[in-house]
Amino acid sequence: MSPATLTNLLHKKASALGFDLFGVVPVSRSKTIDIYKDWLQKGYAGTMEYLEQHAELKENPRNLLPETLSLIALGCNYNNYNQFQETQDASKARFSRYAWGDDYHEIIHSKLKVLKYYLCNELNAANLTRSFVDSGPVLERELAQRAGIGWFGKHSNLINMEKGSWFFLAEMLVDVELKADLPFTRVDCGTCTKCIEACPTGAIIADRTVDARLCISYLTIEHKDSIPHELRPKMGNHIFGCDICQEVCPWNKDAPISVEPGFKPRAENISANLTELMSLDQAAFSNRFRKSPVKRAKRSGFLRNVAVALGNWAHKDSIPALVIGINDSEPLVRIHSAWALGRINNKLARKKLKSAMLIEKNPNVLREIVIALGE
Repeated sequence: MSPATLTNLLHKKASALGFDLFGVVPVSRSKTIDIYKDWLQKGYAGTMEYLEQHAELKENPRNLLPETLSLIALGCNYNNYNQFQETQDASKARFSRYAWGDDYHEIIHSKLKVLKYYLCNELNAANLTRSFVDSGPVLERELAQRAGIGWFGKHSNLINMEKGSWFFLAEMLVDVELKADLPFTRVDCGTCTKCIEACPTGAIIADRTVDARLCISYLTIEHKDSIPHELRPKMGNHIFGCDICQEVCPWNKDAPISVEPGFKPRAENISANLTELMSLDQAAFSNRFRKSPVKRAKRSGFLRNVAVALGNWAHKDSIPALVIGINDSEPLVRIHSAWALGRINNKLARKKLKSAMLIEKNPNVLREIVIALGE
């Protein structure tokens, strides 16, 4: 079977499985690895140490599979616009679109397993493959661009000219030669800077460069410690991820809606009340976000985010929920609940802060209470 014929068959199978984008790259050293390493050296990765640990592996796909001859780049649309999720109601939680439904890792890995079986067993065309969805040591956006799928937007996400940027990217390394696609060589953001201007924390520090330490997605998911004071007021009601830079992108104006059932919003994620979320104990959190990307934040990080959102709402109705938070077993939750009560700054909120100060033993939490009280 010729490389062109095999590639065509794989493309058809991938489309049937629900992949919206498909392209092929011949194996070679990364073209952007030096830019990536420079980004790491500047500290833009924040506390994501694993990115630096895996940097050497990302130089060449053969570091992951020595027999690699070709690499398949894939994209899966997760766009599920929902008017309730776009609400500006500060009392409601905002989740990034990719987290509205089930865990995309599991959904896409299951598709990749079928594609692998088709290649290796039904077509009997390959012996070895390795697949990745978001978490593998590959520079996925570069590979997608080299496979002709799209270009790097100024927000650093990959944009497809016809379908926008609401995509999960996946890769499959194979030990068989496929027909390579031409790389996407145009840069079609032009003079548009909407994503840069719309970012509330200024995380897009230059064209196609993001400082993760300022990014709301990083702060609410990857960052495990206390959120810097100066960034908390800028986070609004985002409690898991952020889509602002993609929401304002003109290329997403007519982006197609995903047909994948697993990506559709769960009922409990639609217009979720921040005050109700603060009452989740570990069992309730694990049950509610079972098979959901949200579990990555873990309960302590998630409730930290909820507390910040409540502080940005700064309404007296959030005080009962924040009292629960300031008495939580996790210091991280107590710290941010104290800050939130300080933002409300009425007589009742101050009373609750003073009561908490009498029993608090953790010096970091005590320091936050003192700051909140302005004493």
